[in-house]
Amino acid sequence: MDNPVLIFGANALGRAAKEIFENNGNVVFGFLDDDKKLHQKEIDNVVCLGSTDDDGFLKLIGKKCEAFIAVDDIKLKKNLTEMLNDVRHVQPVNAIHNQGSMGSHVELGHGNMIDQGARIGAGVKMGSHCIIHANVVIGVGAEIGDYVNLGAGSIIGSGVKIEEEVFVGAGVTVVADITLGKRARVGAGSVVIGQVKSGETVFGNPAQKVNS
Repeated sequence: MDNPVLIFGANALGRAAKEIFENNGNVVFGFLDDDKKLHQKEIDNVVCLGSTDDDGFLKLIGKKCEAFIAVDDIKLKKNLTEMLNDVRHVQPVNAIHNQGSMGSHVELGHGNMIDQGARIGAGVKMGSHCIIHANVVIGVGAEIGDYVNLGAGSIIGSGVKIEEEVFVGAGVTVVADITLGKRARVGAGSVVIGQVKSGETVFGNPAQKVNS
């Protein structure tokens, strides 16, 4: 990637993305964040330049800068993605740590973050705007939808299907060939051995539905 990167979000996720890009030899131009207390402050030696709607910086995207969205709020992330698509006519770039591994024939969409130590198996299909935290293992042939968040150290078995907007906490194990339905949530440390329906929250070993 020749152009520097402008990161939306100066939180912990943004800092992790900055490290990924810099480890890959990319230049981070700056952060944009809507928290005005962060404006003009240095965060890990990179300045938070302004808000996410600051046209003075947005106009650089697609010409002199690439963009990456480092926020975990799905609604905000979708709004920022729509703005990049409709106004700047670009897709956010992927942030893939160089201390991980990627199998053969992996398919990736746009705007994904894959952190340190993650291992992506052969034939995995991943959509766009996912957050794959450190040391996640995704087995052969798994399918990951858009806006999925996989917590650190989770193990996703081969052939697992994770539909869009699913949240998986840290240290979760999902056994092979299970489906996690759209917007399902899995509590940290759980072991999932059965199907999880859309919108369900499960927790425990074995994971059981949590009644709201």
